Amino acid sequence: MEKSDTKQLYIVISQTGTILSRVLKLITGAEYNHASLCLTPDLDIMYSFGRKLSFFPFWGGFVTESPYFGTFKRFRNTKIILLSLAVDGDIYDKIDELIHNMVLNRKKYGYNYLGLCLAAFKIVHKSHNRYYCSEFVRDILQENNINGADKLCEIVEPMHFINLPDVTRIYCGKLRDYRNIENSVTLR
Repeated sequence: MEKSDTKQLYIVISQTGTILSRVLKLITGAEYNHASLCLTPDLDIMYSFGRKLSFFPFWGGFVTESPYFGTFKRFRNTKIILLSLAVDGDIYDKIDELIHNMVLNRKKYGYNYLGLCLAAFKIVHKSHNRYYCSEFVRDILQENNINGADKLCEIVEPMHFINLPDVTRIYCGKLRDYRNIENSVTLR
């Protein structure tokens, strides 16, 4: 049996500067406190759990994010660290299908507010079909046996993804400036 091609999966770690992100920064001490998954290097559409309305942080769930709409458009000085992870083509296709199904069924997913609050006290709280952003990314990686994902903490923070064994940091800077970099560099 021939092994399928390797494809790239992208993890976007961000700091928007919203009030909630600044509170999380105070609690965790981490410079970046949001995580998203992206299937393409252009970052046009990212997937995560976060606020559904850019002006109202207390209604969250599964969201699509983009530099062109929502919170990332509203907060133009959003800083990111972009990580790339080479995965087997079959695994990539499985993740793509999983995310596609989540998009189609987005109403059945909610935000794990209690889990996020309890995480500050080092208490794990899982809830069916509810996630906070880094919990979502970790679970996708673990469900697909990505190297090192099984070693991620139960209470996972966005910066923990930097330590995955096969991850490559490909950009650090403002999200709005990434387009220019991306257009001048060939990403595989």
